[in-house]
This record gives sequence, C-alpha cells and structure tokens, in this order.
Amino acid sequence: MSMSRYLRAAVLGAGGLLCAGSLAASADDYPSKPIRILVPFVPGGATDILARLVANNLTQTWGQQVVVDNRPGANGILAADLTAKATPDGHTLLFVAIGHAINPLLQKNLPYNTEKDFTPVSLTAVLPLIVTVHPSVPAISVKELIALAKTRKLSYASGGVGSSQHLATALFTSMAKIDIVHVPYKGGNQGLLDTVGGQVNMMISTILSLTPHIKSGRLRGLAITTSKRNAAWADMPTVAEAGLPGYQSIAWYGMVAPAHLPPATLKKLSTEVARIIRSKEVSENLTAQGADPAGSSPAEFGAFIKAEMQRYEKVVRDAGVTTE
Repeated sequence: MSMSRYLRAAVLGAGGLLCAGSLAASADDYPSKPIRILVPFVPGGATDILARLVANNLTQTWGQQVVVDNRPGANGILAADLTAKATPDGHTLLFVAIGHAINPLLQKNLPYNTEKDFTPVSLTAVLPLIVTVHPSVPAISVKELIALAKTRKLSYASGGVGSSQHLATALFTSMAKIDIVHVPYKGGNQGLLDTVGGQVNMMISTILSLTPHIKSGRLRGLAITTSKRNAAWADMPTVAEAGLPGYQSIAWYGMVAPAHLPPATLKKLSTEVARIIRSKEVSENLTAQGADPAGSSPAEFGAFIKAEMQRYEKVVRDAGVTTE
C-alpha cells in the first residue's frame, strides 16, 4: 500500500482529524534559539537517519542550529516523557516511530498521555521492512526459515519491546505458528549489528537500515513485508507471496512536539518539515532506498497516530506481544 493510500485509510479510520495547538502566537521570531530533536533510540537506525536529515535541512533553512539528541530507553518512553514535559515553544521536538502508538497498549502507567500531551507535527516517511537472516542460517526462503524454526531454536533481534521490528516478527511467528526467541535492544541499530555479527539469527527491520548489509552479503534478504513488491527490490517476494498469505507490516516515522504548541509556530514548523520531505532531492533519495516519503499536515498525522493505536490493539492481542 502506498503512503498516500495508507495515510488516507488511517485518517478515515480515525473518524476525523485532530486539532493541535491552542495558543495564539507569532512565529516571526521562531526559532529564537537552538532546536533540540530528541530521538528515542541509539544513533544509526532509521529514526535517527530521518531525524538528522530533517535537522540538517532545518539548520540550513533557518540559520539556527538544530541538533539531534539521542535518548534511548524503554522503547521511546524516556524521550517522550522529556518532550511532554518540555516548554511548548517549538525548541524541543521528538521524532517518533510506531512504538509511540504501541506503548499505551503495552504500558498501563505511562508518565504521559499519548493523545493529550503531544502536538503532532508531520508524518515523514513510511518504510517497508525486510525479513533477513545471518548467512550462517541455512534458509534461503521464508518457507525454509519457518521449517527450520520448527526443528531448532532460533533468535531474532529488535529495537525494543513494541518496536516495528518486534511487532513485525511477533506477527510473523504468530501467523507461522513458530516460536523464535526475542532479543530486544535499546535501538534497532544495536540489534542489527549483532545480527550482522551472527550473535542473533534473524531480524525483520526497515529497508533503509538493511539494504547496505544485504547488498554487501552480510545478511540474506528473504522477503519484504508490504502487500506489494518494492521497486527498490523488485526481485524480492513479499512475505505473503513467500509463504504467509495475508501478512503485512510497515514502519513509520514522524515528528511531534509538546502539547499546546502555539498554532503559528506549529504551522511554520510543520510546513517546513513537509517541504523538506517533499523536496525533489530528499523524496527521490528516500524513494530510491525503498522508502515512501510523506510530509503530512499536523491534523493528518494526529489522525494517523490515533488510527494506528486502534489498528495495533488487535495485532498486539492476537500476536501475544507483551512487555516481557
């Protein structure tokens, strides 16, 4: 499913658009000091890559330093809590991934309210994931991997409980009726490094993170997780084609700010982030790597997050995803 169709379906499924920001203010002086973009994972993963792309472009456009501050821990909860409690002036921002919508389904006592304590800014990209194994794993297809998992104990890496890697693999194992040991890390890049090193057998992660390792032969790509094949990997079958009919999973990334961000500041920020993502150079670069650039409005992204929370409630329950 393309980003535009996925976003449209999410917005319609949410039952309306969300309004963000309630204070009137002028954005003429914004930004008036360096901007900090919190990233809830270690450097090197897809969230970090996209955040730095946006940060670098904002710095060039506004002439004010925009820095990325990696704050890994608890699948994004630590960074989200810092953002929720920050002054809502647009100088503290947060890059989020799917875990932002999943954490309320897994954690009963979050230190913030996901729907009330943040201002959605923009959805930046939707990414397919790829099922990969270390070359030492004797499986060259999804069917062979499933058969192998039924005869020996395998392990898989993820960026943490509730991360896109965890959810995608939990759904995979649930549908395949197999048991693979989950090894969660503080970020997808750490898990990827151990998978490349052979300490973990497999990983389902974003096309953005995995492509260099598949092309170099350090990982073996078996299938892509979207409903249709990806132009960047046209010869790679979908998981549904390769042995699990009906399977589909994606990763997404976007920016949020603290609640009550002044509307004028929000408009200036969201407009610029969307412009960056939709720019010819950035969008063509992301598309060439298999990503689907977005650049949504705040209302669209708010509705998208709400729809994802509703959609994954069933996935979490059916796949048996827990905080372990």
